[in-house]
Amino acid sequence: MTEEEIRKNAFAMPVHNPAYPRPPFRFINREYFIISYETDMDALKAVVPEPLTVDHAIVHYEFIRMPDSSGFGDYTESGQVISVLDENGNRGNYTHSMYLDDEGPIAGGREIWGFPKKLASPRLSIDGKDTLTGTLDYGTQRVATGTMGYKYRAIDAALERQKLADTPNYLLKVIPHVDGSARICELVRFFLRDVDIIGAWEGPAALHLHPHALASVADLPVRKVIGARHIIANLTLDIGEVAYDYLAAGESMKLAVNQ
Repeated sequence: MTEEEIRKNAFAMPVHNPAYPRPPFRFINREYFIISYETDMDALKAVVPEPLTVDHAIVHYEFIRMPDSSGFGDYTESGQVISVLDENGNRGNYTHSMYLDDEGPIAGGREIWGFPKKLASPRLSIDGKDTLTGTLDYGTQRVATGTMGYKYRAIDAALERQKLADTPNYLLKVIPHVDGSARICELVRFFLRDVDIIGAWEGPAALHLHPHALASVADLPVRKVIGARHIIANLTLDIGEVAYDYLAAGESMKLAVNQ
């Protein structure tokens, strides 16, 4: 390969056969099971990155089934999203943890946007005849179990669409340099686009998180389950933007101190 060919064609690893295509990505029949719960405020403050802040101790535990994803295929994921405020006091969502079972979206999600993805075995299914059930296994160990009454009570689809489409989502993207230091350290913001709600429900729910050294979802303990939603939607995961560059801000602070 010539230098010009590399500059023109390279966008992901491995360069001759990338693990994923270029974004954006379209999701059809994307199924969310979201359990909202109260946790410890101090635990949240310890993991939410500045300049984001938290004003109430709410976590959304998610199980997401993605059977038809352009470029990524058929996979499932599970993780935690935290309600946050940006520097202007606007509400958003910060993705704290994600565990999934497909190499392409793990690599693409981490390298493009900065999703905190790790390999695990999540599952979303109907248990018996009436219970929506989400589980997360890390290796052979169960680390999360969520249940909800299946399609228990319909809720406002337009409101759920507004939540998905209008709420900014934040990620802490870190890419290392060859010497092990941070080459990229950014707060990334992205939106979901072209959202179409197929169905939305709520119902009684329960969530149990198990401590694990390498899948630390229980570090944000469940104090009280507030509610749960089951949503099926078509949507597009759009490209992101840099909301804050920690390395550039650090250099600016050094220059100010030295002047």
